[in-house]
Amino acid sequence: MKIVVIGGSGLIGRQVVADLREVGHEAASASPRSGVDTVTGAGLAAALAGAQVVVDVSNSPSFADDDVLEFFTKSTTNLTAAAAAAGVGHFVALSVVGADRLPDSGYMRAKWKQEQLIASGRVPYTIVRATQFFEFVDAIAGSGTSDGEIRLPPAKMQPIAAEDVAAAVTFAAVGKPVNGIIDVAGPEPIGMDDLVRRYFNAKHDGRRVTTDPAARYFGALIDDRSLRPEGKPRLGSVRYDAWLSKLGN
Repeated sequence: MKIVVIGGSGLIGRQVVADLREVGHEAASASPRSGVDTVTGAGLAAALAGAQVVVDVSNSPSFADDDVLEFFTKSTTNLTAAAAAAGVGHFVALSVVGADRLPDSGYMRAKWKQEQLIASGRVPYTIVRATQFFEFVDAIAGSGTSDGEIRLPPAKMQPIAAEDVAAAVTFAAVGKPVNGIIDVAGPEPIGMDDLVRRYFNAKHDGRRVTTDPAARYFGALIDDRSLRPEGKPRLGSVRYDAWLSKLGN
């Protein structure tokens, strides 16, 4: 089966391509590096020719509110139209747990818009919503930093390793469309403040984290329900301490 991975050169995309090839599928990576621009539509028709499945794990190059909304709106509009024209039978996209719950976050608004565009399109689809990646802890710390001080809320997350996200996306890609959402999360809830503290300890980083329930997460106030899946999500297998133990190895 030919599966085109949009954003196939990124953190998740590279692993998805490798996972798909390992189980015998023809996985093709498509990104600006290979001449495919989803925002303008350049190269899309050629890239999707003969594909049975399209997987979108691309991301905006800018996280500014207007930029990220423009990226996901234009990219998803072009992708869904090109997939329909190419006769693609399954559109799989990676989104974020909480995308529909945090309207104060520009990034979450953009991901929610992406989901709506996919659901209203003509191609059967599966949306994989993942919790925050272990690999993005530095970005979380940066989001809570002001004047050299790091303030983060104690709100529980259920972070996940990128390899487990890729496995969930691969599972969705080789399966039938659900025309809905599959949630994937890490095996344990961890407070955002504790997540970063444990990361700093593992890196021997002397920075301190101040717990502040009023601190915002990329512009949004959060609680224990904001970034955790509801119901029974697919759970990753990599625990945070095991991931931390490999840092620097």
